[in-house]
Parts: sequence; structure tokens; C-alpha cells
Amino acid sequence: MEFKTPTLEDKKELDYYLQQDSTRSCDFNPANIILWNQFYQCQYTILDGLFVAKEEDEDGIYFSYPMGKGDKKKAIEMLMQYCEEQGIPFIMYGITHEMEEQIKDMFGDIFEIEYDRDEADYIYERESLATLRGKKLHGKRNHINRFKENHEWSYERLNDENQLEALAMLMEWKMQNCAPEDLDKHEEICVSKNSLIYYKELGLVGGILRADGKIVGLSLGEPALNPDTFVVHIEKAFPDVQGAYPMINQQFVLHEMEGFQYVNREEDLGEEGLRKAKMSYRPAQMLEKGILRLKQTGLNV
Repeated sequence: MEFKTPTLEDKKELDYYLQQDSTRSCDFNPANIILWNQFYQCQYTILDGLFVAKEEDEDGIYFSYPMGKGDKKKAIEMLMQYCEEQGIPFIMYGITHEMEEQIKDMFGDIFEIEYDRDEADYIYERESLATLRGKKLHGKRNHINRFKENHEWSYERLNDENQLEALAMLMEWKMQNCAPEDLDKHEEICVSKNSLIYYKELGLVGGILRADGKIVGLSLGEPALNPDTFVVHIEKAFPDVQGAYPMINQQFVLHEMEGFQYVNREEDLGEEGLRKAKMSYRPAQMLEKGILRLKQTGLNV
């Protein structure tokens, strides 16, 4: 079984196999797979017409759920055989409740799954983010109103003409918000930078927000594998510009997500400030994802 590191040149192959399946999870978006591979040691293989990713860290090796139109039970059995030959435990990551039910139908009750709140995707109603109706989102509307009152503003789709200016804004944001020791944030900025540089090759849609002529917010994303959902990968705004964050959030939804019912704004990875911000928009659901392992038999050999 051979695995390879995903690159931009593999985008068409990833699209071909992944778009045969459906999930709202952000884990299977080709841009995420390509952009984050250097940080998660991600590789992939094609097993009988099914895409399978492999990630590795200090705790072990993990496989994704097979995605595509092939025989998923056979693919999982092949992965289990591979792990047995390599002398490593069989572990799968990013398993949703829908995938769990499919696995139970295929294999019965031989696996256990531990769900991790830090990894859960935030799923919102597109209409809710666009209109911000209701008492619970009153504060968001107030911030947007202050932004509009204080600035001459405009929204633009990311294009070749404003791309370099958007990159300059991102680097300014990095200087203001990234401490040298915060390696996770520096990794995120590296991914954000590459998202902007290769947005066309990755099939990403981007938007920028201007206040008094200057870019103060930007966002990038792409449709999920489920055609009713759009995934927001990147959102950055200057925190000292009141209302910039809710404004780019709303404008990106209004201009780029017409026709979608849901918006996936990805996970919070346990970061307290990010969790508070994502919860403040009142998600319609949390898409739980977990780690799957074979159940322990309790036998001592």
C-alpha cells in the first residue's frame, strides 16, 4: 500500500474521488488536505476507487474514512490488514456520527469511538449569518452598524488585482497578533498565506473588506462535499477596527454563499477565545468528529 503527499498537482485527482461522496465535514475539502499536509504529515492513497488519507504524529498513525463510490468495507479491511502487517494499531480519525452508523452496518459493534469537542465543526444556517436576526445576535448587528457609521466601506471578491494587497494585510495582521512563541498561530498564517497565493489553483473563493480604502478584513472558503454547505477556511480582520470581524463574516456570506443552506466555520481546536467567538454566532449544530479504535477484548495473552 503506497501513500503520497498531496500537492497542488493532485487537486484534480482529489476532486475526482472526493466529489463522488458527501459530507459537511471540513476534513475532506481538497484545499485543507493540500494546505495542511506539511503540519499534519498527511499523505493519501486510492484503494479500489476510494480516497484514504493517513496522518501521523507522536502518538501514532491515523487513517481517514474512505471517501468515494467504491467498496468501503473492503477498503477498511485492507487498512486493518496493513496495520496488522506493520505491527501498529488500527485507528481512524474525523469519524462523524453518520460514518459511525455506516461502519456499524458493515462491521457490527467491534469498534469504539471517542468524540472530541475540540474537533467539532460549527455548522450555521446561512440565512442566520446573512441576516443576524433575533435578540441573541443583536450585538453583532450593533457592531456592524458602528462599522458602517464610522467608515466609507466596500466589499470586493478576491482577484488578481487585489491579491497582493490582501497578502500585505495578512502580514500586517501577523505582526500585530502573532507572538513569536505561538507556533500554532504561525502555522495558521502560513496556511492563510498559501491560500491567498494559490486561491485559483485550489478552487477557493475569497472576499475582502475595505474601510476608508484600506483592507481591514478578508475571508476564503469553498463548497463542502455536501452541496448544501459552504466551508469557511480563513477569516482575518483587524481587531482594533470595531465591527470588522462581523462585517467581513456577513458580507462574505451575502456575496459568496447564495444558494447554500449551511455554513461550516470549522473547529475551534480548544482555543477559548475562538470557541467564544464561534458560539456567539449561535451554531445550528455541532458536527462531532471522533477517533475510532478496535474495542479491547479484555483478554490477557
